[in-house]
Amino acid sequence: MARTAPVLPEGLVVVVKRECATCQMVDPVLAELAATNIPLTVYTQDDPSFPPSVISHHDADLSISWHYDIETVPTVLKIENGQEIDRTIGWSKENWRNITGVHTLGEELPDMRPGCGSMSVDPDIVDALRARFTDSPVISRTIEFSTAEDEFEAMYARGWTDGLPVIPPTRERVLKMLTGTTRHPQDVVALCPPDLVELTIEKIAINAVMAGCLPEYLPWVIAALEAVCNDEFNMHGVLATTMPVGPVIVCNGPGTRAIGMNSGINTFGQGNRANNTIGRAVQLTVRNVGGGRPGEVDRATHGNPGKITFCFAEDEERSPFTPLSVERGVPQGVNAVTVFAGEGPRCVVDQLARTADELVNSYVACLLTVHHPKLVIGFDAILTVSPDHGRVFAEAGWTREKLIEEVTQRSLRPGTDLVRGAHGMAEGVPPHLESATLPKFRPGGLLVTYAGGGAGLFSSIVAGWANGKIGSDPVTRVVTA
Repeated sequence: MARTAPVLPEGLVVVVKRECATCQMVDPVLAELAATNIPLTVYTQDDPSFPPSVISHHDADLSISWHYDIETVPTVLKIENGQEIDRTIGWSKENWRNITGVHTLGEELPDMRPGCGSMSVDPDIVDALRARFTDSPVISRTIEFSTAEDEFEAMYARGWTDGLPVIPPTRERVLKMLTGTTRHPQDVVALCPPDLVELTIEKIAINAVMAGCLPEYLPWVIAALEAVCNDEFNMHGVLATTMPVGPVIVCNGPGTRAIGMNSGINTFGQGNRANNTIGRAVQLTVRNVGGGRPGEVDRATHGNPGKITFCFAEDEERSPFTPLSVERGVPQGVNAVTVFAGEGPRCVVDQLARTADELVNSYVACLLTVHHPKLVIGFDAILTVSPDHGRVFAEAGWTREKLIEEVTQRSLRPGTDLVRGAHGMAEGVPPHLESATLPKFRPGGLLVTYAGGGAGLFSSIVAGWANGKIGSDPVTRVVTA
């Protein structure tokens, strides 16, 4: 929380700086005010000898400017009984006359001139001011590096990274990150697997800094961690399995566009800060707070690059389907994340299909190979339809529900083809299912999303880990500030 603000004197308080042409212009106006009986106090941010027409006080440490949220100079505050009752910014002849009560004020000046940015909001110093004037809600211990240590190498040596460099989480950076949420830094979001450590907003913010997030990404990171740190998603199991899976984060809602997430070209890949750092912050938090480190709890045989980060947004504005979040019960237009325990994406190529029937048959043929052609129901998948393929379904009037139903029906296979030993393959379903007819996916086990570049007759499949109580279920959470 901010420290107690300095008490301002009664009357008019004006904040100026020499490096502002509008502040220089109103110097004669300040002289006019000083000649009246109105109490006047002037604070200057930069040059203590400015303005020359009146006696000023030097706001050298910018404490006045910071605590009273001065964003523009000149700013005029009207103080009564120790409280601000009015303010005006820049130069407006009408507003200055109204706030001062001097109706002939600034007669020779133009009617209006914009002001300049306050030094207290200068991007080069605002983080330091926040740290200086905030009673720190950050209680994590501070680790000092020696002057001989390279901070990036030191963090790698201490095991805090995912193998790539991370940004040092200084107090200034963490406090800035915390401006992205209204939640208290010590609020406990969840118990973070595998060590079941209390996961606070502060701990998440620290790892979000390290991942390279901006403050506006923090609510998305928090929601994703709430979604993975529970028995339903089973983050501990996702770590411990030898299969190559990790959290895949699908983002929905208008907030994805507000923070600049990528739902188009290269949506699964590099180049977009929001996509890449939100997913990375989730992974770093599980590693650094929960103890989920490769070679320890994390026992993946091969792993996959998505275990560094795998986060993307649906292209809701162009999609022929309802958003995934709406399908999973979240109202339209509400920001949400859905987490899925998945491996890396694989490409589905069909450049010749011109009907929905032809295209869905290609999808089914590829989906049947998820993990193994003879293993069914036990594994979920995400199917990401591209715009070029989505156009085929849109022209046919297929909804998400229609697509899933057709995949379900067309993936039905007789148990004689699936049991262990059939077709010379030892892998397969148990012998007692020989007389059954089985679909590839359980009800709700195929998640359809829509994203990707506007050119390319390709879609993608992300295969999942074991589902249900023996594995992981997708989880959706609403994103809140």
